[in-house]
Amino acid sequence: MASNLKIDQDSLIDNDRERQVEFTAEVDGDDRDFAVKYAVLKELSGDEPENDALELFERFSDEIVDVCVEATVSRPSASLIVISEGDLE
Repeated sequence: MASNLKIDQDSLIDNDRERQVEFTAEVDGDDRDFAVKYAVLKELSGDEPENDALELFERFSDEIVDVCVEATVSRPSASLIVISEGDLE
């Protein structure tokens, strides 16, 4: 089971066309690519991410990291791990 996830802060990108925040994180020594849908940020914050998606991502990064760890375990072979509101349950 993945136990350690560290987000590469320099890799954070607000992809407003795809309505997601993208980043790379080191998971137990391996680099993995993630995308967190705006719907997740809205669910966590109660606000629609418009021009502040990265700010919302930072504000809820602890919760997002926990969800990413779980998703890494459930999708070990995914090249891009997309976090959607269904992952929050």
